[in-house]
Amino acid sequence: MQIIIPVMRSAMLGKVTNALEEIDGFPGLTLTAVRGFGRRQIALKRISRWKRLLAKVRLEIVVHDEVVKQIVYTAVRVPHTDNHGDGKVFVWPVEQAVSIRTGKTDEEAS
Repeated sequence: MQIIIPVMRSAMLGKVTNALEEIDGFPGLTLTAVRGFGRRQIALKRISRWKRLLAKVRLEIVVHDEVVKQIVYTAVRVPHTDNHGDGKVFVWPVEQAVSIRTGKTDEEAS
C-alpha cells in the first residue's frame, strides 16, 4: 500500500476528484485545506510573509499498489496548467493500516 499526497490549487479540486472517482479501485480520499509557498514566492521577498501563503488543498489517498500509477498520473494531469503554483504530488509507502471500526489490518483495512 502507498499514500499519495497531491497538493494543488483549490480551484482544481472538483476536476481532480471527478477524474479520480472514474478510476477502478479508487478508495476515497481525505481533504485538508492548507496554505504555503514555494521557491517562486521565496524569491519575491518584498511581498509580506503572510501574503506569500497561497491557499491550496492537500489530498491523502491510501491505495493498493496496483492503482498507484494511475492515480498519480491523474493527480498530475488534471490540475496541470503549466503555471507556477500548480502543486506537487508525493508518494510514500504505508507501513501499516488498521480499521478503527473492525480492527482489520493492512490490505483488509481498506
